[in-house]
Amino acid sequence: METFTTTAQLELIHEGPSTRILRGADTAGAPIIIKTLKPDHPSDREIARLRQEFETYKSLDGAARCELTRYEGKIALILEDFGGTPLSKLLEKHGSLKLKPFLRMAIQITDALLQIHKKSIIHKDLKPANIIINTQRGEVRIIDFGISTRLSRETQQLVAPDYLEGTIAYISPEQTGRMN
Repeated sequence: METFTTTAQLELIHEGPSTRILRGADTAGAPIIIKTLKPDHPSDREIARLRQEFETYKSLDGAARCELTRYEGKIALILEDFGGTPLSKLLEKHGSLKLKPFLRMAIQITDALLQIHKKSIIHKDLKPANIIINTQRGEVRIIDFGISTRLSRETQQLVAPDYLEGTIAYISPEQTGRMN
């Protein structure tokens, strides 16, 4: 695995419990997103999730740039930065959306999900923070496939009832037991 280097100043755009996401440019000046694992010694599970995310991006059409490499000694996923903003940030900034832009965006999100589902991929953590929108170009992308699965690989198996994958507020009531 090659090591990725950049001379550009990187901006931290998100930091989770196990990952750090940076925005910047590669040595040729192309805008990129770098998703790297935070721990110096990540678990096998964390590494497997990042590798799975890489494989998922590669299987989706339209993933212009996607590479799994090392950055600052850690395994990292390098993606094209198309200049978008998470839907969650847009909603924070604007509150609500007008009907016409909302419907346009909803159709694009639905179309993006259709393309993902056509590839037999289930995202498993779809939420506003994982829907990226470039309002200038009217482009929508869905990100963060770390816990996604391929339908053909999904098997019915018992899972510990106290273990759920995804963000609880966006998981269907059938999965969480919140039926009433």
